[in-house]
Order: sequence, then C-alpha cells, then structure tokens
Amino acid sequence: MIEGVLLDLSGVLYVGDGPLAGAHEAIRRLIDAGVPMRFVTNTTRSPRAAILNKLARMRFSVSDETLFTAPQAAAAYVEKSGLHPYLLIHPDLRGEFRAHPPEVWDAVLIGDAGAEFTYGNLNAAFRLVFDGMPLLAMGYNKYFKEADGHSLDIGPFVAALEFAAGTRAKVLGKPAAEFFEAAAASLGCKPEHAVMIGDDAEADVDGAIDAGLQGLLVRTGKYRKGDEDRIDPGAITVADIVAAVEWILTNRA
Repeated sequence: MIEGVLLDLSGVLYVGDGPLAGAHEAIRRLIDAGVPMRFVTNTTRSPRAAILNKLARMRFSVSDETLFTAPQAAAAYVEKSGLHPYLLIHPDLRGEFRAHPPEVWDAVLIGDAGAEFTYGNLNAAFRLVFDGMPLLAMGYNKYFKEADGHSLDIGPFVAALEFAAGTRAKVLGKPAAEFFEAAAASLGCKPEHAVMIGDDAEADVDGAIDAGLQGLLVRTGKYRKGDEDRIDPGAITVADIVAAVEWILTNRA
C-alpha cells in the first residue's frame, strides 16, 4: 500500500529555471488522488526561502511544511548535538546557521560551498578533522545537473577530506536513512509505505531503498544511461515524473 510520496526537486520537477514537461500536471494528479507528498532536496547552495521562491516562480505550489532540505536536517542535528562547527558552506547558506569563533569549533560541517571550495578553506577543514573533530556532511551527491551541464556536487569534496583524514563523514541529508525516515514519518506513514522519486541513482533511489522505501528512478535531470544497472534491483526506472506518477497511481493499492 502506497501511503505517501517523496519527490526530489532538481532533475525531477525542473532543470535550472525551467519546469520539466508534464511536471505540473503530474503533481496535480497526486493532489487530486489525495496522495500526501513531501518535497526533499539536498540542495545546499540556496537558503530555504530562496528554494520556495524559485518553486513559486515556476508555479509549483510547495508549502514550507512540505519541504525537507539537507540544511534543515543538518541544522537540527547540530542544535540537538550541541555542536559548534566550522562551516564550509555556500555564502548564501550562512544565514541558516550560527557562526562560531575558532576557539569553540568542535566539528566541521560541509555543504556544497561552490566557489568557497578553495585550498585554504578545505585545508582548514582537513586540519580540524585530522585532529579528531567529527566531519558532518549535508549530502554525498557526486554531481548535479544545471541548465548548461553537469557540475560537481558536495560528494567529491567530502570524499577528499575522508581520504586525507582517514575518517568517515556523518551524512545528514540524502542518502542517510534518518533523512528518509523523518520525511516519511512526517507523512504519517512507515517507510515501506512510501515511494521516493529521484534522478540520482545512489542518493535518491538506493538511499531510499536502504531506508525501507520503494525507489523510483527517472531518466531526467542528472540521469545517465546505465544508472539503473548500478542500483538495487528492486528499484523501478521510468521515463520521467509523468510516468512515475502513473506508476504510483496504478500500483497504489
């Protein structure tokens, strides 16, 4: 029984600033069918308000309470754990976190810092992690799709710090099971009764399946031919968001 749906944003509903064909109608079908939804994203270059404004400009009606973001999960974890991290994040995201002076840093938090991924900033993070501070990552995505092509995401930089410092990061966004479980719980359903629609074979689909959800991979956004051969055989691969919603409504019971 499918009781709820999680949807990735970039690559599933839109690419760049353009909605994908049929995306609005697909979301409307889920709403009309009474299927609860949450919109989940590992985007860590934009604050929450900017994401909501971008969706509104593209005529996607996404309310604040239905949006789950990796920075949101990271901020909650940092506050709950009482940590004071060194922030290696995008400048536009700094308003989402409290900055702390060097004398109180006790962790490193890394997001997709974009142009802030300088040698100096990465080396400062490395030294802290090398000295024993925990490494917290908002995601582990390898790349994402922009209007002009694929771009490096947070994963390669997290992997570099892990390799150099001989440690493993605690991932707080996708593909962490806790992220999917929290989103499913907010729908009032167990993970096994929820479906995740995404264009990232590993972070979206494999991550969801590992957390107990059904995974639906769409061949849009960052999808590349052969991605379906690298993931859990229990995943379903469809053409796009339109086909994904058709599959959900057909198999809902």
